[in-house]
Amino acid sequence: MGSQVLWFLLLLTLTTICKSKLCHPNDLKGLQDFKAGIHSDTSSRLNKWKSQDCCKWEGISCNNENGRVVQINLPGLYTSGDAPFQSTMAGELSPSITLLKFLEVIDMSELVGLTGQIPLSIGLHLPNLRKLSFLGNNFTGSLPQSICKLSKLEELYLQENSFSGFLPSCIGGVKNLRRLDIHSNKLSGAIPESITSLTNLESLCFQDNFLTGNIPENIGNLQALKELDLSNNSLTGIIPHSVAKLYYISSLYLNDNQLEGEMPLPSKPGQLSSLQFLRLQNNRLSGTIPPSIGYLTSLQRLSLANNQLKGTIPSSLGNLKLLTELYLSYNQLSGQLPRSIGEISQLLLLSISHNMIEGPLPHEISSLSNLQSLDLSFNYLNMSTIPKWLMQLPSLSRIYLAGCGIHGEVQDYIKLLAKSLQELDLSANQLSGRIPAWIGSFSQLYTLNLSNNKFVSEIPSTITNLENLGVLDLHSNKLQGSVNSVFQMKSRFEGGSLTYLDLSNNNFSSVIEQIGMGEQENIRYLNLSRNFLKGRLPKSIGTLISVQTLDLSYNRLGSNLPTSLSNVSTLERLMLHKNHFTGGIPEKYLKLRNLKELNLSDNLLEGKIPYGKPFVDFPKSSYSGNRGLCGKPLPTCKS
Repeated sequence: MGSQVLWFLLLLTLTTICKSKLCHPNDLKGLQDFKAGIHSDTSSRLNKWKSQDCCKWEGISCNNENGRVVQINLPGLYTSGDAPFQSTMAGELSPSITLLKFLEVIDMSELVGLTGQIPLSIGLHLPNLRKLSFLGNNFTGSLPQSICKLSKLEELYLQENSFSGFLPSCIGGVKNLRRLDIHSNKLSGAIPESITSLTNLESLCFQDNFLTGNIPENIGNLQALKELDLSNNSLTGIIPHSVAKLYYISSLYLNDNQLEGEMPLPSKPGQLSSLQFLRLQNNRLSGTIPPSIGYLTSLQRLSLANNQLKGTIPSSLGNLKLLTELYLSYNQLSGQLPRSIGEISQLLLLSISHNMIEGPLPHEISSLSNLQSLDLSFNYLNMSTIPKWLMQLPSLSRIYLAGCGIHGEVQDYIKLLAKSLQELDLSANQLSGRIPAWIGSFSQLYTLNLSNNKFVSEIPSTITNLENLGVLDLHSNKLQGSVNSVFQMKSRFEGGSLTYLDLSNNNFSSVIEQIGMGEQENIRYLNLSRNFLKGRLPKSIGTLISVQTLDLSYNRLGSNLPTSLSNVSTLERLMLHKNHFTGGIPEKYLKLRNLKELNLSDNLLEGKIPYGKPFVDFPKSSYSGNRGLCGKPLPTCKS
């Protein structure tokens, strides 16, 4: 009897050893074929797949009972030792992956270079699959109908690939699905109505595709849904009223579509009570903002910008005590701002520009001690002057008051924000007098827009102290004198912080010998047109190697075009017309391969136009008004 027990234990041990050392032939072939399809693996995980015991391979997990492979975990971002490591794989997914019929998890996310298609028969051969993640790769083709057979599937991540075609109409059959993410692909067609059968779904993300048609009418059946993102598609029709039934919904993103009709808000308290983030901007929504918006008491961010909303802003907005960001710009809202807006104590950002809001501003805004960004531009406020209490908001760092009817000189009490202000836009008003010298004390300022006013005299020399300035727009004023101080601005950053400079349509009359001489080498947009600038264009212009648009038109600049401009390979728009430039067009300008728009007309240029791209592609009008120029596209040069 004892010997029989001994033999049984020995047999059991041998069986266990065999099980541990042998991979099921189908599993082994499926994995080996997968490896054979990969020609690059920066993690070197696949290089270690050498023994016949695939259960010990990195990224592979097996069932302890039957020894079959149940998980393939090969994400691009994983932990190696104690440190995170981003790896890539390049190659094509082998359809033999379907041989591993006991698979429960496939995670090949963010490998970047993985290509191919999802095997057509995946749903017929992998009945146990619970998670499938191919996100962040380069898969193509359509989503196979057999996906609908994956009855145990709970998580499907296919985002950030190049899938095309329609969503499977049978998708509603995957009843256990909790997370479905196919955003950032090339999917088209309608959202299948069957999707409303996925009552376990918690997250549904189809944003950044080419989906059309209506949002399914019964979308409200998805009672477990916490996140719904259908943004950046071409969806039409109304937003179904059933969305109000989504009790657990926290994030609802329907922005950047072509949706119409009225806003679908709750009709009674308790509906959408979990909603924290609502984005409906960039649609065609009409009607008013109903008072019932006050029922959304969990709301933290609300964006209704760029729609066709009318009427007044309801006072019930003051009930949204947790609101931190409110975007209502580019609508047709009218009336005054409700006083209750001062009760939204957590508000960080308020944007209501481009509406028909009337003044006066409610003094209650002064209670918004956390407010950092305020945009009231282009309304019917007729403010006359900027309220002093507005400048006393303790957290304010960005203020936009363009087109608000402000006139007279800039009030000194704006200095109250000297240490905190990062962006200031007072454009399109009736401001006059000098630009105050104390503007140079705004040490954090990144954007300064004083364009379309009536400022006179020179740019204050203190502007050179604005070490963080990235955008300076002073166009369409009556400024005069020199522009050179702008190019002498100090900077905390190598190459300078200034990227956008517009001094056009003023009365500047200096030479521009300082252009490109200072620390500001990262300017991308430079417009000095419609002034009275004179002298030559200095060689130092060639040091502005980031410029994409250079407009010096309608000035009195002369002499030869500097050859050094050919070094600005980023140049896309070059506008030098209506000046007094002489000599020829330098042959080296053929290096300006990115040039898309050129105007050298109405100068004193002569000689042959450099032959080759991009110069031969520009119309005659780019060169007209120069009596001495010849060659394609103008008439042939005389020998």
